[in-house]
Amino acid sequence: MARGERRRRGAPAEGARTAERAPRGGPARRDGRVGGARGAVGGAALAIVVLSVVLGLLGCWLLSWHRVRRAVTLHSAPPALPPDSSSPAVAPDLFWGTYRPHVYFGMKTRSSKPLLTGLMWAQQGTTPGTPKLRHTCEQGDGVGPYGWEFHDGLSFGRQHIQDGALRLTTEFVKRPGGQHGGDWSWRVTVEPQATGTSALPLVSLFFYVVTDGKEVLKPEVGAKGQLKFISGHTSELGDFRFTLLAPTSPGDTTPKYGSYNVFWSSNPGLPLLTEMVKSRLNSWFQHRPPGASPERYLGLPGSLKWEDRGPSGQGQGQGQFLIQQVTLKVPFSVDLVFESGSARAGGNQALEQLAGSLLTQALESHAEAFTERFEKTFQLKERGLSPEEQALGQAALSGLLGGIGYFYGQGLVLPDVGAEGSDQKVDPALFPPVPLFTAVPSRSFFPRGFLWDEGFHQLVVQRWDPQLTREALGHWLGLLNADGWIGREQVLGDEARARVPPEFLVQRTAHANPPTLLLPVAHMLEGGDPADLAFLRRAFPRLYAWFSWLHQSQAGPVPLSYRWRGRDPALPTLLNPKTLPSGLDDYPRASHPSANERHLDLRCWVALGARVLMQLAEQLGETEAAAELGPLAASLEAEESLEELHWAPELGVFADFGNHTKAVQLKPRPPQGLVRVVGRPHPRLQYVDALGYVSLFPFLLRLLDPNSSHLGPLLDVLADSRQLWSPFGLRSLAASSPFYRQRNSEHDPPYWRGAVWFNVNYLALGSLHHYGHLQGPHQARAAKLHRELRANLIGNVWRQYQATGFLWEQYSDQDGRGMGCRPFQGWTSLVLLAMAEDY
Repeated sequence: MARGERRRRGAPAEGARTAERAPRGGPARRDGRVGGARGAVGGAALAIVVLSVVLGLLGCWLLSWHRVRRAVTLHSAPPALPPDSSSPAVAPDLFWGTYRPHVYFGMKTRSSKPLLTGLMWAQQGTTPGTPKLRHTCEQGDGVGPYGWEFHDGLSFGRQHIQDGALRLTTEFVKRPGGQHGGDWSWRVTVEPQATGTSALPLVSLFFYVVTDGKEVLKPEVGAKGQLKFISGHTSELGDFRFTLLAPTSPGDTTPKYGSYNVFWSSNPGLPLLTEMVKSRLNSWFQHRPPGASPERYLGLPGSLKWEDRGPSGQGQGQGQFLIQQVTLKVPFSVDLVFESGSARAGGNQALEQLAGSLLTQALESHAEAFTERFEKTFQLKERGLSPEEQALGQAALSGLLGGIGYFYGQGLVLPDVGAEGSDQKVDPALFPPVPLFTAVPSRSFFPRGFLWDEGFHQLVVQRWDPQLTREALGHWLGLLNADGWIGREQVLGDEARARVPPEFLVQRTAHANPPTLLLPVAHMLEGGDPADLAFLRRAFPRLYAWFSWLHQSQAGPVPLSYRWRGRDPALPTLLNPKTLPSGLDDYPRASHPSANERHLDLRCWVALGARVLMQLAEQLGETEAAAELGPLAASLEAEESLEELHWAPELGVFADFGNHTKAVQLKPRPPQGLVRVVGRPHPRLQYVDALGYVSLFPFLLRLLDPNSSHLGPLLDVLADSRQLWSPFGLRSLAASSPFYRQRNSEHDPPYWRGAVWFNVNYLALGSLHHYGHLQGPHQARAAKLHRELRANLIGNVWRQYQATGFLWEQYSDQDGRGMGCRPFQGWTSLVLLAMAEDY
């Protein structure tokens, strides 16, 4: 289709050339009769030419307008999820959740206009001026380690947060009932990090509630600024009530003295909550426990008078922000209770509040149930893993589930309106408002949806709770535009947008991403769960449209070849232009980007997609689709075709193909800084010498026959410590490569150029396990490499977790240390499946 559109766009250019040739005809004769006739003919010809140009330009404009419109139009296929699937009526157990992964602790409803709750805290008197206010997860704020010890993805969680001398434990539990998602309760416990501390710090907790529209909050104040409760009503929640109970000593019901402050205002916008509270912490108060010396603290000088909340009418339609500050000496615990009015309808008016000893009992019961279910699901204890390794597995799962968020908003889309490289420009357009229920790679650095990450996330989630995976996949497929495209990075809502650099806000409809959502789809097919198959039946038209778009839009220069659109241009500051759509970012490709490139990893992804969609079509009885997909899958899996297009005899491995030279390097050139210098030999069309993850893709996605003559050479480079093997996992790029650990620019350190990434190592483990169980000349060797690689990966992740308390984005191939952002409980959580040997 894209090639046909380029041919149609060629017509106006030809017309323009005709217009240029017309004036170059011979000069007009002055003879009246002959010249006049010729002039008339010339005038008519000129009019035809002008008309053709105008019509051509109009055609170009209409085509561009049509493509822009389709880019921001949702796909017409029926949704994969039932109508109102996020509502409390359809999914009450999922309506409330910790769906704000970027904050240390908070909950919200799955709604376009949610009710939000959250926690901030500050240690008073430790530094001059305003105390450090903790709220959103940040890379460099000094908090950590932190993460979920338990989280079941549904109704219970326990998280530990280390903040200097403090240790916070945040817990929640939900209780079903009524028509609006039921009740829930929090417990926040603050203790000194070290036992026997003489000078116990003074700490303020800030519990807040935010509405996003015309919802009503009615606070009832007690003595000395303490809220008795907050009652409210929304169309989705009905009547409800929040109650912040008096603080107690941890583990018992002994009350502790607290000082209270309150603040009530219009909602300033979710990204501005932290700054608003910081700006209002400007008044000194006295904390005066009976029988103890008073201490000063900074508090909120708030009021609960409606007229003091801001300019007249400011709250209407903008929402409300109500926050209660409680300040006291550690150690202590505070319970916050949310009670749904409909849970108390009928004969349930006397339903006991989920607080105190009843909350303690519920939390302990859920923790025991989680532990039992975890062992039943993953069987780590039965496999002989140590208690510490089992705790790592629980934290990996819990951190992933605790990182699930619910987002709603409009993304920015740049439609693909012209031929690649053309100068036809359009402005970014707003995509329709859409919801997204998804896990996130990192709460501190990437707290939003990433398409190729999510497929790996759901491999873990699907083993634990298939319903959550169906919800996530259904939401991602709901982002499909009329052409079948899904943006690779989803920045939805003000909170998500506030944390993304402007250059990454816009998603381009020409750019793809690895179709990893098909990995959990393949697992669903193997499992045969009737609920999964029913979901896949609804989802099939969208999955097929998505795959068809990928197959057609990323087609390469020759049949059965594919090329990632969207490589960076060959700028003088870049060692090797990046290929962000591939997910492998700075992994070396052809040194000089061109339309002649053939990308090995993309071809393998398309082959996997054709195979999975064909199997799904056959399972569902979609005979027409199966008939179309079958020949494509067979052609893409034929080793002869793969060898013809991607086997590099001179390199002894599979490889990309393109306009390439190895003679590129960055050299200092003042005042520009580092500049790319291209030497000899000059670039030419050839296989790209960049041994690494890309070279392994036919093996990683199990496209090779166990008797393949190419399997042995791939195992050779995989197992060679001079190439990809390290004591900590497989390197992303061979140690022998000239690009190994090389910067891509003066300000761009190496990313996929040697570091160990767990997602690709997990694919390698699965493939080694696969070939280690199939008859063939490499069976024994594959099984041995599987055991050794698994031990290296698990051992290193466990050691780094013990040392730092975090799972990391990547690991050094030289010493195993965690690198990149943390916590990274996205695809690094696959360590759990590696421990369970579940591929």
